[in-house]
Amino acid sequence: MRNVVVTGTPRADLGVVDELAALGVATVHEAIGRAGYLGPGLRPIQDGRRIGGTAVTTLCWPGDNLMIHAAVEQCQAGDLLVVTTTSPCTDGMFGELLATSLAARGVRGLVIEAGVRDVAELRAMGFPAWSAAVSAQGTVKETAGSVNVPVSVGGQIVRPGDAIIADDDGVVCVPRAGVARALAAARARLAREEQTRKALADGQLGLDLYGLRDKLAARGVEYVEHAQHVAAGGDER
Repeated sequence: MRNVVVTGTPRADLGVVDELAALGVATVHEAIGRAGYLGPGLRPIQDGRRIGGTAVTTLCWPGDNLMIHAAVEQCQAGDLLVVTTTSPCTDGMFGELLATSLAARGVRGLVIEAGVRDVAELRAMGFPAWSAAVSAQGTVKETAGSVNVPVSVGGQIVRPGDAIIADDDGVVCVPRAGVARALAAARARLAREEQTRKALADGQLGLDLYGLRDKLAARGVEYVEHAQHVAAGGDER
């Protein structure tokens, strides 16, 4: 691994990122072909926050947050810091003091495939974070890593400058070059969902709306009256 801090990284258009964020992680994830989801292991430490930003990526050694401090310098307003480690780690690598430094630079939040601590303080200051763990275990500042290089988070590649959308459903990454296409696809999906929502609210069943009756029949599912089911040895409870 080459230990570098890459400067001057191009970023996705923040206006488009903000529009994507308003649509939510699940909608964006589905709209781009069920891609980019960083997995169920990243959970928010707060409820009800939905944010978007451009990725500043950080690769650290486990139990060592030296490169997070190096990454702060590369952050600017509208960014989201994305941190992972060279091997699995649950230590509390990020807390209130680092959040204070990032907030002063206009950073919108943190995604970390490791642990955070000072959770009450982070919530109180309104700094949102999505993490793989919460742990009081601290770290050292000794080992070199990298900033603004491609990293793997939840089995997905996150590149510096990519769009990151995060809410209660998790985190999704949209490649920088594809944010405009993603927005168009997500808007189209939202319009379809609105039509579906209205149909369901009017009483239409998903079985009919999605054409699932034929699918059930094709898979051998039968509709049987209760008495016939019991007579055939089915459970009467």
